[in-house]
Amino acid sequence: MAATEGRETDSGIEIKPVYTTDDVRAELEPPGDFPFTRGPYTDMYRGRPWTIRQYAGFASAEETNTRFRYLLDRGQTGLSVAFDLPTQLGYDSDDPRAAGEVGRTGVAIDSIADMELLFDAIPLGGVSTSMTINAPAALLLLLYELVAEDQGVGGDALRGTVQNDILKEYVARGNYIFPPRPSMRLTTDLFAYCADRIPKWNTISISGYHIREAGSTAVQELAFTLANGIAYCSAAVDAGLSPDDFGARLSFFFNAHNHFFQEVAKFRAARRLWARIMRDRFGATNPKAQALRFHAQTGGSTLTAQQPENNVVRVAIQALSAVAGGAQSIHTNGYDEALALPTERSARIALRTQQLLAHEAGGTDTADPLGGGYFIEALTDELEARAWELIERIDELGGAVAAVEQGFVQEEIDQAAFEYQREVEAGERVIVGVNRFTEADTEPIELHRLDPEAERRQLERTARVRAERDATAVDGALDDVRSTARGSGNLLPPMREALRVRCTIGEICDVLRDEWGMYDAQR
Repeated sequence: MAATEGRETDSGIEIKPVYTTDDVRAELEPPGDFPFTRGPYTDMYRGRPWTIRQYAGFASAEETNTRFRYLLDRGQTGLSVAFDLPTQLGYDSDDPRAAGEVGRTGVAIDSIADMELLFDAIPLGGVSTSMTINAPAALLLLLYELVAEDQGVGGDALRGTVQNDILKEYVARGNYIFPPRPSMRLTTDLFAYCADRIPKWNTISISGYHIREAGSTAVQELAFTLANGIAYCSAAVDAGLSPDDFGARLSFFFNAHNHFFQEVAKFRAARRLWARIMRDRFGATNPKAQALRFHAQTGGSTLTAQQPENNVVRVAIQALSAVAGGAQSIHTNGYDEALALPTERSARIALRTQQLLAHEAGGTDTADPLGGGYFIEALTDELEARAWELIERIDELGGAVAAVEQGFVQEEIDQAAFEYQREVEAGERVIVGVNRFTEADTEPIELHRLDPEAERRQLERTARVRAERDATAVDGALDDVRSTARGSGNLLPPMREALRVRCTIGEICDVLRDEWGMYDAQR
């Protein structure tokens, strides 16, 4: 049956006209009990509301710092940093390949000088920070640690998350640098480093968000994300780390998409699946290692340039699914993001959306508010079963890394994305304001404009860093990074020293590019 008839989800799950006790298989455990279907904590938001973490970053460190402080002053409870494309790919702003991209999709960070400005007058001991960075994730975390030390804040007081999920880059976003296996080494080196020096930090945010943004179904998002999580855990165990220890610092990042009930069920199924994976595959006995915790972001790909005000409603519904599904932190998109970076006005509306859910809509009143509903329980069971089938298929291919190298995951997502677009273009899937309920005239809205001088200021600051630093110390630090990359030692200590003496992110990544090469998905 067509999805637009409201009888089938985007994952092909048929929806019955009515659900009864016959569709519910078992009694539910309380929230906080294994397998954590109803939430990782006994009292959920009554004990601690979700963290309101608005994603922000554009142009220069100074401008992003201004936006951070604007949001914090208006009730945001956690920071979330977006980095520009050159930073994500390990290139400095003055690299010829970065021309025209500096500060466009996030903030440009080349060295510790930028990081100091980014968090100027923001006490890092009192705020939780999430950084959406993957291939050079270790470098950005180390810069954060160094800036905190300059503020007098030790690593044991730092709280936050670094995304550090390179596998989904190969299948969904394309912002990788090195081949998969050395990239996995950087991931597990960061696990070990944080266990020793930054124990409260979430060392990875295993991301289904970008998998869904690339066009996957809810089942694929769930299965591919958890399969990647299995690969990271296997690599950590192989590196000699304890699943009870590193497992307690893992976090996940899911998309909150349009089908409200399917999304709530997806979040619940994710917790149930992961608890059993950690217990049965890795022998984890620590409840904190078994209990999946996640950040949710409303679906960027669902936002429309047509009738953008409709996006306010989409975002509210999606955020409510994350609340009902038990997210630990949430980002709500600005309604104008299909057209440009969000303005202060649209960012404020997005922030207020979460505050309305928390303080007016009863979002913090009770744990798992839809739990026990026949429809939700049946959807949770169905999503779990279908995701598990896909995880087993990935196992047969040799695991997530092998599945990526063979192109299996990429092909599955591409096919799902193609089918979705076909349905939209054929009118089988209704997108309000796009292929139905359209308007002949468009209403202009205010858009955020980047300061054209921001790139020039960024290049000047990076040039000053190069001119004023100790060249001998820089050369020696980069040599240490190179020799460690050739061996098997943890790369983070020599990279930390290199950043401390004001090496740039691009210079350190160039050393690793020389040693490991760059990944070419076309080979």
